[in-house]
Amino acid sequence: MPTVTIDDLLRRVSKPSRYTGGEWNSVTKDWDAAAVRIALAYPDAYDIGMSNMGLGILYDILNRIEDVACERVFAPWDDMEAEMRREGVPLWSLETRHPLREFDIVGFTFQYEMTYTNVLNMLDLAGIPVLARERGEDDPIVIAGGSGAFNPEPMALFIDAFVLGEGEDAVVELADLVREWKRERTPREQRLRDLLRMPGVYVPRFYEARYDDAGHFAGLEPLVPEAPAVIRRRIVEQLPPPLVQPIVPFLQTIHDRAAVEIQRGCTQGCRFCQAGMIYRPTRERSPAEVVQAAADLMANTGYDELSLLSLSTTDHSEIVPMVQALTERFPNLKVSLPSTRVDTFSVDVANAIAKGEEAHADAGAGGGFAAAAERDQQARE
Repeated sequence: MPTVTIDDLLRRVSKPSRYTGGEWNSVTKDWDAAAVRIALAYPDAYDIGMSNMGLGILYDILNRIEDVACERVFAPWDDMEAEMRREGVPLWSLETRHPLREFDIVGFTFQYEMTYTNVLNMLDLAGIPVLARERGEDDPIVIAGGSGAFNPEPMALFIDAFVLGEGEDAVVELADLVREWKRERTPREQRLRDLLRMPGVYVPRFYEARYDDAGHFAGLEPLVPEAPAVIRRRIVEQLPPPLVQPIVPFLQTIHDRAAVEIQRGCTQGCRFCQAGMIYRPTRERSPAEVVQAAADLMANTGYDELSLLSLSTTDHSEIVPMVQALTERFPNLKVSLPSTRVDTFSVDVANAIAKGEEAHADAGAGGGFAAAAERDQQARE
C-alpha cells in the first residue's frame, strides 16, 4: 500500500486541479450504494479531455441512472505520473478517488491514434493488465468507443470490447448488463460472450484476424456461432436532449466555453473525411431547441461565450435564423461558429454574426465571433 495520500501528490505537481475533481456540476455518488460503477477514461490530459463533448454527454446520461456511479479519469501529466510511479499510487478517478481497477467498466474514448500509447500507459498505471487475455475475474471490462474504434485492430490485443458508432443508447444497455452480471455473479468469459449480443459491439476475443501475403488486414473470422460476421455501427435516430449542465473546470481548458451540438453528421460526403462518413446521417436541432439550450447553459455554467458545434456549422439548414434568434435574445453572448465551410458561409450568415458583434461591442465586451473562431483554430492546430 502507498504510504502517501493523493493530497500529498497534489502538492508536488503543476496544475493540481487536473486531479482533484469537485468541479461545478460534477456528480459524486455514494460508492457503496452504486450497483454499477463505470469509469469514463480520456487518454489525454484533463485540459483536452474536458473539452470533449462526447465524454460529457455519456457522463450526464449515466449519472441520471439512480444506481449507476459514473466517474472520470484522464492521463496524468509527466510530473504526476513520475510521482505516482515513485510512490506506488495507482491511477484514480476524480469523483471518489477510487483506483481504476475497482470499477466494473473502464471505457476509453478513442479520438485519434496518437493517444493509443496513453491508453496502455493508463492501464499500467492503474494496475490493470495491459493485454486483454491476461485479465482475470476481478479486473474491469475495458471498452473503447469513439471515432478511433472504427479501426480497432491496432488495439485489439488490449481492449476487451469496442463499441462502434454512437454511444448514448449503448452505455445504458451496458449498465443494464453490468447490473445483471453482478446479480448473477457471471464469470468473465460469459460477460464477454454477453457483449456479443449488443448491436455494434466487437469483441476481439471471439474473432481471428486474417492478413494477406503482403501483411495487410483482410478481414475477421468469427470463432463462435454467436459472434456476428458483420458488425454494424450504432445510430441514434433522433438527437438526445442537448447537454445543458456540463462540468465547469477549475482551470482553463482547450475549449473554455459553453457548447451546443446543433447537428450531427454532414451532407457533403467528402470521401477523405472520416467523421463525415461515420456520423451520418445528418440530424439537426431546431433554432428554438438551440436557443433554449443556450439559456440553460448560461444559467448552469456562467459562460458568456457559446460554440455552435457541428462538422460544418454553416451547413445547418436554419443557421441564419438560429444565429439571429441567439443574438436577439442574448445580446451580450459571444457566438462562435468553430467549423465552417467557405462555400456555405454566406452574406446572410455574416450579417447575422455582425449584428451580434455590434451588440456585444455596445455592451462593452471584447472578443466575439472572430476571437472565438481564432481560438478554436488554435486549439485544432
